[in-house]
Amino acid sequence: MFGVNRISHHFRDCEHFGGFVGFRFNFNSLHTFHLSFPRSLKPSFAPSTTTLRSNNCFSSTPSNSPRQIPLLFHCFSQQEDEREILSDGISAVAGGVVALGKFDALHIGHRELAIQASRAGPPFLLSFVGMAKVLGWENRAPIVAKCDRKRILSSWVPYCGNMVPEEFQIEFSCVRHLSPQQFVEKLSKELKVRGVVAGENYRFGYKAAGDALELVKLCEEYGMEAYIIKSVMDKNQFSTNINSSASSKERGQVSSTRVREALAVGDMTYVSELLGRQHRLVLMATDRERFSFGRYKVSAPKSCLLNLAPKEGLYEKCSLLLGQENVMLCRVIIDSKFVHIEPDFGGSSDIFGTHNLQYLHIEFGDSNP
Repeated sequence: MFGVNRISHHFRDCEHFGGFVGFRFNFNSLHTFHLSFPRSLKPSFAPSTTTLRSNNCFSSTPSNSPRQIPLLFHCFSQQEDEREILSDGISAVAGGVVALGKFDALHIGHRELAIQASRAGPPFLLSFVGMAKVLGWENRAPIVAKCDRKRILSSWVPYCGNMVPEEFQIEFSCVRHLSPQQFVEKLSKELKVRGVVAGENYRFGYKAAGDALELVKLCEEYGMEAYIIKSVMDKNQFSTNINSSASSKERGQVSSTRVREALAVGDMTYVSELLGRQHRLVLMATDRERFSFGRYKVSAPKSCLLNLAPKEGLYEKCSLLLGQENVMLCRVIIDSKFVHIEPDFGGSSDIFGTHNLQYLHIEFGDSNP
């Protein structure tokens, strides 16, 4: 069974490896070909006899508070009280259209993928959790803070037919060794999805054995719709500031790798173009690491960062968000140990003193250090 969680998580960019898939997820709904195959208008939701077993990996447990993230459930968990399974055994994505990908950056290519899914049915972003641990990768900061993902997905509502794409995850260890056919069979018979959306460079199955054409073929066999989307191209693909480490086939495509490289050189104009929004940095105070308030600035240790910051330097034209409505123009200074925020109006003690701040949200304007 799959292990599915309704939470967000960041994943490492990957190409081909000796595991499940080599992903490149960059899409453009303006260049889409759609292959639709016979299916029931109302997918069968009758639960299989294995759906409610203790080795079930489905979970749709929501977070109970902004600070808590639901636990991920392993494939053979015996802890029934820690797992929420729909009473009739229905998959949480049953009847929906799942976009297959690795959604670290939630960039404009990912948005196009969600747009196509929303045109075909209830949209879901389906990705994998636990890849770094299984494959021995070093952990790295996500581009988007986990607590900020829902805000971004909600901002896609005007593009997605007034629907908010939901995120679901599958435990990588549960599917790593599946063949392409076995994976599609799982999508059809266990998750009971209506259809899938993928990019033209999509690879899946053990050792990345399957490609987009095989995905179309297998979806036909299992009565699902398949939408294959061309890559969203980067308008500034020849930027002199970016020395892309991606392969020649990937150059020019919007990707999470390019976002990371742009952040690494502090090119916030370029980052905004790739993301389709300003990059938001989120910092969280803890019992050990607190924010410090001076007369003209507030400072936070880098250990408070919940996502990836741009390179060290001074950034003008930034915004500090305190709650839903209180937005202050500021400049941000990032050094080796701290993030310093200096409001444009000068003295900060009166404003900050009125807030019991646990989080700081900073949006970077189109200025570079």
